[in-house]
Order: sequence, then structure tokens, then C-alpha cells
Amino acid sequence: MKSILTQDYLKSLLHYDPELGRFFRIVARGRMGAFGSMAGGLKKTGYRSILIDGKSYQEHRLVWLYVYGVMPEDQLDHINHCKDDNRVENLREASNQENNRNRSKSKNNISGITGVHWHESGSKWRACIKADGKSKHLGSFEHYFEAICARKSAELHYGFHENHGIREVSIRDNATSTRH
Repeated sequence: MKSILTQDYLKSLLHYDPELGRFFRIVARGRMGAFGSMAGGLKKTGYRSILIDGKSYQEHRLVWLYVYGVMPEDQLDHINHCKDDNRVENLREASNQENNRNRSKSKNNISGITGVHWHESGSKWRACIKADGKSKHLGSFEHYFEAICARKSAELHYGFHENHGIREVSIRDNATSTRH
């Protein structure tokens, strides 16, 4: 039976660089990497993971253990929506509700604003929000701006994070945009 991963054991294997949000090996681990090499890799989901003693761990959860000494009890929210940005300053413990109140804009969104869409049969802009487990209709509006205002006002009222509805990015996007 394998033991539970502890902060001390993690620190005996890896060094965490808080500016980069990455782990580096401080002991060689066979085929998994040489001393000083960056640990882990990017998954299809956009999150990074690290293999320790045959078990895969999400890197952001390891950051929490490394810095605070405990695995997070609930979810960890990437505040800036960048799933591979594992700087501790970009992570916060969050309930499922809090995490959902800081979601990226859906890839299917065509209006540009989460919770705002054109209602064809009424020929008006509609605003809605899902809060406290219920979908709430905020109104139908002649003007797009009015629908946006209703949605943003509701986000404030229900305590949504200020980053809710922004486009998801990755560190690769940021690195690419600064290399000109």
C-alpha cells in the first residue's frame, strides 16, 4: 500500500519555482528526468501533471501541497483562466460554485458576452445567468449594451469573479504573443 504524499517527501524530490509556477527535479528519477530538468508535462486537458511513484498528480495541486503543506480540500481555481499557469499567486481554493463563477467564455459563445444572446423570435437581446443552481432570465432588450449591463450587474450581485467570461489562455499563448 502506497503512503499519502507529504510536503516533506515532495520537497525531497522537487523544487518549486514560484515565479515560473514550475517544478524542477532535485533527484534523478530514472527515465522520468535528470537532476534540474522540469518535471511533468502538459495533458490534453490543458492542465500540467507530474508522475510521482507511479501516480499522476495535477501540478497545481502539488503547488498547494508544496507551499501550504496540505492538499487542497476543494477545487483550485486558476484565477486568470490559464490552466498551465501554476504560480501560487494564480491559484485559489474554491468551492464548485466559486470556481463556476470564474469560468472562461464558452468557445460556442457568439455574442461576445457570457449570458447574452440574440433571441431570434423576439428580435431582442436576452440576458440570463445561472446562480444558486437556477437559471434566471434577466430581461429582453432592444440594445445589446443594455443586455450586457443587465448581465454584468447580475454577476456583481451574485458575487461572480471579475475574470468570469474572459477568454481562456495558456502560458504558451502569452509566450507566443511576446515573441515578435
